[in-house]
Amino acid sequence: MALRNSILLGVICAFANASMAYSQTLSTYGTPGLVDIPTAEALPDGHLAITTNRFAKISRNTLTFQVLPRLSGTFRYSILRDFSLPSGNLYDRSFDLQYQLLHETDRRPGVAIGLRDFGGTGIAASEYVVATKSIGGRFKVTGGIGWGRLAQTGSFSNPLSTLDDSFDVRPSDSLGGQAFAGRPDFGAWFRGRAAFFGGVEYQATKRLSFQLEYSSDAYDFQVQRGVIDIASPINVGLNYSYPSGSNLRAFITGGREVGLQYTLNLNPKSRRVPGGFDKAPLPMRASGQALLSTRDLTSPDVHTQAESALKRLLASEGMELQGFSHSGAQASVRIHNNRWDIEAQAAGRAARAMAAVLPAHITRFAITFQTKGVPITTVKLNRNDLETLAEDYDGSWKTLTRARFEDPHAMGRDGELAETFPKFSFGLGPYTAFSFFDPDNPVRYDLGVELSASYRPLPGLTFSGIARYPFVGNIADATRTSNSVIQRVRSDAVRYAQESDLEIQELTAEYMFRPGENLFGRATVGYLEAMYAGVSGELLWFPNDSRLALGVELNYVKQRDFDMLFGLQNYEVLTGHASAYYDFGNGFTTQLDVGRYLAGDLGATLSVDREFKNGFKVGAYATLTDVPFSDFGEGSFDKGIRVSVPFSWLSGQPSRKKATQVIQPVLRDGGARLNVSNRLYGEVRDYRSNKLSDGWGRFYR
Repeated sequence: MALRNSILLGVICAFANASMAYSQTLSTYGTPGLVDIPTAEALPDGHLAITTNRFAKISRNTLTFQVLPRLSGTFRYSILRDFSLPSGNLYDRSFDLQYQLLHETDRRPGVAIGLRDFGGTGIAASEYVVATKSIGGRFKVTGGIGWGRLAQTGSFSNPLSTLDDSFDVRPSDSLGGQAFAGRPDFGAWFRGRAAFFGGVEYQATKRLSFQLEYSSDAYDFQVQRGVIDIASPINVGLNYSYPSGSNLRAFITGGREVGLQYTLNLNPKSRRVPGGFDKAPLPMRASGQALLSTRDLTSPDVHTQAESALKRLLASEGMELQGFSHSGAQASVRIHNNRWDIEAQAAGRAARAMAAVLPAHITRFAITFQTKGVPITTVKLNRNDLETLAEDYDGSWKTLTRARFEDPHAMGRDGELAETFPKFSFGLGPYTAFSFFDPDNPVRYDLGVELSASYRPLPGLTFSGIARYPFVGNIADATRTSNSVIQRVRSDAVRYAQESDLEIQELTAEYMFRPGENLFGRATVGYLEAMYAGVSGELLWFPNDSRLALGVELNYVKQRDFDMLFGLQNYEVLTGHASAYYDFGNGFTTQLDVGRYLAGDLGATLSVDREFKNGFKVGAYATLTDVPFSDFGEGSFDKGIRVSVPFSWLSGQPSRKKATQVIQPVLRDGGARLNVSNRLYGEVRDYRSNKLSDGWGRFYR
């Protein structure tokens, strides 16, 4: 197996420079701003920004995503060195949200409202309303009012107290003192004393700008612990914007502390190589120019010639021919797509191969996409449409209106190529595993060798295994032990690293099948993941023309021994979920899972993802169960951010591989779900008609 890139942000920084075209000044907190204070600006819709900075004994690393044109979210990981803790340093995780209430116009400023550190420890907890106005093309003036951390200098009575006296008092535990941080502190928002902040930015040249601000954040919490020295509320910054879209800024905070910040702005909507490095497709041949144009396909010899030619042409396009048949004027192929992450492009290349080979009396093409030998969706096309629309300006979309999508649930094995099954494959290569946010060491890793193998004797039936052997790393060096008061279903993860050498990650028998129209099934038995073995079953209802899919999964599992070999522990659990998946058609998808988790707790997980047409995906999830926040422990409930980057976005070469990273601030036992491989929605979705249609603009590419 190829080296898995778990440090996703590092990959983006290293390879994505050519895709960056926008420069936005971000504050040290990672949000649009000057030095420390926020502004009412927003990143372009869908953009990602990554910052890293260092000043005094503070480092901040942030990931900001413009979720909607007006809404942005930020995850921040801060290090406060020489903090008054036994371990010395404080590692702090926090989340921000900012919503732009008004866009800036010629007559009015832009206005935004924001929550800073609303779901973390509360060390930076604050709320604000801010306005920003451009003047004369070179100046931007910002002013706002803040609460919490943004009300430590020049504070006054809360103006919101005129609405209700409760706004006068801010709970004392809302600033770095929550017993169980991680949940939003609704009772503190916009409460307590308030203060004004403001600043100006001057664009001296196309690349160089200056920032001057008055900050109402006095860093009281950090000053008391000797982390920073603040002598003045005035901060200044000097920012240089590179043509690539990145920024480098030097700044002075509090009149004394000098800092440096680097910002990387990314546009997920655009591939690094807009046109890609795809090789040119086969020419669209008229029926009279096909290889076997005048031959009779009903002849066994001609059929064999056609099969051989199709197999060769499809293989050159990164697709495996798994079946070929014909009836009357229609020819049908079954293909497995190994290359194209835009599935409609695979359909277009398969259609070109059929047009280049098949006799003129074949006027209809049927292309069935298969996964593990199981038919998912059939695309039917008229040969004449392909020929006449290939050079049409709107040819792709006109072809889409004439294409038909069908569910091949009852296809059986007619026309299946004899050499398709059985199939054996294996891989041997390096692997990396990472553990993030350990309070003693924020990044831990293992590096070793991984062997994977699979054997598929029949369609849908797969025997597979993954074994690893770590050579170097420090995950096992972690000294913190779980203090969980509920069943330890995940929080003993370090013990698995400490007590294992050769690791059997998975060893399973899996069967994927079609129980009926629009239905998909999966049954898996064996060592399902690193920590659990047992039986898993799943059923998915997913109509071809529907944006809604419904599924149910049931698992009976036992916890594996810490050596990750064949032994099992005593803990066993029946777990499962009912799931609803919905594609809104505007790039947003959502998933709701309701059921029983590994620790026996009952609850639900809500996931929301924004996926761009090139496959780049950014999302977040949160899980709430009947485990009380106090029993859950640090973090209060399970939540996280996930980013998935297609290799094709990075390299410009077509590929179905992706680099995926989940940023999970705290790994605890509440809301923990089984990590069984090949859940059906992920296996099926790319080839259902709505997802195929989304990429149809590349059908003739």
